[in-house]
Amino acid sequence: MNKIVILKKNEERRINSGHQWIFSNEIFEAAGEPENGDLVNILDSRHNLLGCGFYNKNSLIAVRFLSSGDVEDLYQLFKTRIVSAYNYRKNIYPDRESFRLIFSESDFIPGLIIDKYNDTFVLQVYSIGIEKNIEEIVKVLQEELNAKNVFTKNETYFRTLEGLPVEDKILLGEKNEEIISDGLISYKINFDEGHKTGFYFDQSDNRYFIEKLVSKKTVLDAFCNAGGFGMHAAKAGASKVIFVDSSAIEIENAKNNFALNNLETEAEFIHKDVFDFFDQAINKEEKYDVVMVDPPAFAKNKKSLPVAKKGYEKLNRLALKLVNSGGYLVTSSCSHHLHASEFLSVINTAAIKTGKKIQQVHFNEASLDHLKVPAMPETSYLKFAVFLVTPE
Repeated sequence: MNKIVILKKNEERRINSGHQWIFSNEIFEAAGEPENGDLVNILDSRHNLLGCGFYNKNSLIAVRFLSSGDVEDLYQLFKTRIVSAYNYRKNIYPDRESFRLIFSESDFIPGLIIDKYNDTFVLQVYSIGIEKNIEEIVKVLQEELNAKNVFTKNETYFRTLEGLPVEDKILLGEKNEEIISDGLISYKINFDEGHKTGFYFDQSDNRYFIEKLVSKKTVLDAFCNAGGFGMHAAKAGASKVIFVDSSAIEIENAKNNFALNNLETEAEFIHKDVFDFFDQAINKEEKYDVVMVDPPAFAKNKKSLPVAKKGYEKLNRLALKLVNSGGYLVTSSCSHHLHASEFLSVINTAAIKTGKKIQQVHFNEASLDHLKVPAMPETSYLKFAVFLVTPE
């Protein structure tokens, strides 16, 4: 490989520690006229080989590190890593056929997310190197994991950052609906309507946890999406579950999923902005035994973090006002830029402002199919916390 990237002095430290991104301002020289998406050798300032990665001169992330040695056969590299990732998921979820299969840098294929829905595989591609070699990925999925359908469902924001066209493609088979199971609850997935790739696998383990809390209790599932948390509550014996979401499509999905699972718990499905619903419920002095809030990310970048903190504080302050004494607040944040300590501090502030005493029962991150690389804080984003609202 004659195409190389030479780093500035000392800029190899993060790579040597296990990070997988090289930023454009860390590069001293790109030699051999590498084109976007090419595999380049990476050298430190003393010209020692660090490894290789995909190059993109138009992105802030100029090189996505792929291997500490030469890669002569990309198909073989993808095959080894995808099969290894699959074996791990099947070990922890032996009874499931749907889960996050590849979590980008966490599974050492930076810029690629793959979610498995039975024999349908939905991809998010945020690396031009992956984009140029996508046929190899599809080949692995087809030959090793018996994929019948493979297509992309990308997010505009990350494609734009990489300088990739905002588009989706069917790479194999066709795009149909799927009925999947998280091991207990079934969901009908419409890939044209759902968020992300169609389902939030990252909360799967946390949905199981709330079953410990809800027997014979009234439960409010706010930002309910397809109804996962609320349905697990119903399955675990909640006396009543109220589903609230601002999306009419998601409320309809939650209704359909509730019926799909033959759940008999009393349920109510409300299409309304969650903040508006909370305000009205507080005015009516309504109370619930368990209030669960799982909002979309309030902070897309560092710049928006101060406003996001105020949003999370307000949301949890309103939620706490609706929790019965001795009840539970179940709260999440998927904003990567909001650190766990900051998130817990926001909840504490919300409790102080509402005059509530809270005790932390549980804290978790994303489900076990979302591995993390210690050297890359970017691979850790979800915060999930449960608080007991202490009886006075």
